[in-house]
Amino acid sequence: MHLIFRTMLQLFLSGKRSHLEIWGAGSISLRVLPTDIDIAMHMNNGMYFSVFDLGRFDLMVRSGVWRLMRRRGWSPVAAGETISFRRSLQLGQRYAVETRIIGLDERAIYFEQRAVADAEIYARAFIATRLVSSSGPVSNEEILEAFGAPPADLVLPEWIHEWRLNNALPSTRKPAPHAW
Repeated sequence: MHLIFRTMLQLFLSGKRSHLEIWGAGSISLRVLPTDIDIAMHMNNGMYFSVFDLGRFDLMVRSGVWRLMRRRGWSPVAAGETISFRRSLQLGQRYAVETRIIGLDERAIYFEQRAVADAEIYARAFIATRLVSSSGPVSNEEILEAFGAPPADLVLPEWIHEWRLNNALPSTRKPAPHAW
């Protein structure tokens, strides 16, 4: 909820921007705000995932997928994330969040997102997302019917499969007891 107003603003602004294809790349321009930084005076590591949400919303709104999802009662949820940092974004610095779908499998849609400043990658994340409805996860068949088929050359990198297998928690239908 800490970015609810920024998210609402981004949804509004994205609706005014040019159309994008869902299988294309999106970009939004941002600035590091005082609420984004930590004690080291650079953007907090957890904040990157929050602003990356804004990039995914922009792509969904501009492609028309957001409206379609809302009409069908679908909501996006993050199922897994990984990030690598290269440089720190500083207070007041302008940067872009670059977003694209890199593929999908039977369980998730995968995004690559980057924080870019001065034509350099500062951070890069891979996010596994799912679409859910009141009756449970949305199937790939429903997603592809709604979004259209991905380009033929959109092939999910092999390492993503291993990452998901090695990092996944049990299904919500199975126990996941806590024990160190």
